[in-house]
Amino acid sequence: MAVERSSEDGFVAFFRSYTKTWVHAVSTAGLTAFGLLTFVNRWFVVLALAAYVVPPAALYLAHGADAADVVEGRRDSEPDGKELEAETDTVVDRSESGVAEGEEAKPSADAGRNSSDAAADAEPNSSDIAAGESATAEDDEVREWTGTDAPTDEDLHDVALTDRGACAVGDGGVALSGDGDGWTVQLSDGPAADGNDLTGVDATADGAAVWVAGDSGALARIDAETWRHTDYTAPADITDNWTGVAVGGSAGEETILLVNGSGQVLRGEFDEDGPSWGDPIKPGSGSSISAVDLVDASLGYCCDTNDGVFETTDGGRSFERVGVDGASGTLTDVAGADRDDCLATADDGVVHRYDGRAWTPDRLHDDELAGIARWEDRIVACGEDAVFERSGTADDWDRHEFEDAALYGVAVRGERAIAVGEDGSVVARGAIGRSTGGR
Repeated sequence: MAVERSSEDGFVAFFRSYTKTWVHAVSTAGLTAFGLLTFVNRWFVVLALAAYVVPPAALYLAHGADAADVVEGRRDSEPDGKELEAETDTVVDRSESGVAEGEEAKPSADAGRNSSDAAADAEPNSSDIAAGESATAEDDEVREWTGTDAPTDEDLHDVALTDRGACAVGDGGVALSGDGDGWTVQLSDGPAADGNDLTGVDATADGAAVWVAGDSGALARIDAETWRHTDYTAPADITDNWTGVAVGGSAGEETILLVNGSGQVLRGEFDEDGPSWGDPIKPGSGSSISAVDLVDASLGYCCDTNDGVFETTDGGRSFERVGVDGASGTLTDVAGADRDDCLATADDGVVHRYDGRAWTPDRLHDDELAGIARWEDRIVACGEDAVFERSGTADDWDRHEFEDAALYGVAVRGERAIAVGEDGSVVARGAIGRSTGGR
């Protein structure tokens, strides 16, 4: 049976609570103020009494025993009738409900549904918690840079990222493929099995093919699905040391640019009949070209050791010098994003930014910066024992330090990034085998 409360007990309980409210404080102040005015006119005593008596009476008549709670905001001013009914009926005679002492009453179907709905609103589902924890762990994994074990002690000079994973190249002709399960040696002594060092690697836009290049004209195209390679060493009968390679376009319609220590750029095209090569050109004075980058099959940049950065808009058939002005260090790498938009690193720790009108230097490091890469609005640079990154419109670079890890090459693709360097050093952010879609 329901436990009923007398109106007298209700008013007494209300008044005890009411005396602790701000309304009571105001009423008391009114009583005092009008009481002091009775020496002017005795009729102020009526106002004094009204100021003290009317507020609690009105509140109790409007809201009953819960009026004080309503005033203090502890209850809704107009509670639902069903909620009040549920509240007053919470004490139940177990003998009437048919539940033995010590047992819990079984809720009705409606009560079970309402309580489960309330529980769902109040507490997150365990699967939701697990999903949230997984998402948080995944986000932390993406943001955190960690070292990974590479199956080589050779110096690694460059790295590329595709949807299928990573490819890193280095001394002795080693070429590694990396995915979510770890690293595999795909080439141990170069494409021609002559042990020449590999210094550059780049992938097609769709990630289906990877090109590697290095000393004595070493060059190969690797199928990223099977990791079978085809040797194209000494293209156009050139056996100079290639210092970099860049690839634009999708597999089967690639544009390839190779640069060397003689200041030359060799342009090639690849189709179902294989590669065809043009005549090498010299964008600058003949100083060694440090690096080359293709934004797409037409737009690209290269830099040399004489402060020269050169832009091409016809896929490497011709170049125009665009800087750098006033660089004190020797340029080591270049990364483009659009027309009149590129970055170049230098061995004095400075990144130079070009906006089509001027070059702006930004010192990141006290030691050499060896590599830089871009993916949409993400930029990652690497150097002696450190990686630097920024994204969007951020003005500051985040710095991540690694002891005894001189880093030479870096790549970024979506949330993933990787840097490689001395003695097989590899540091990465995010799962290197995670797919992120095309560029």
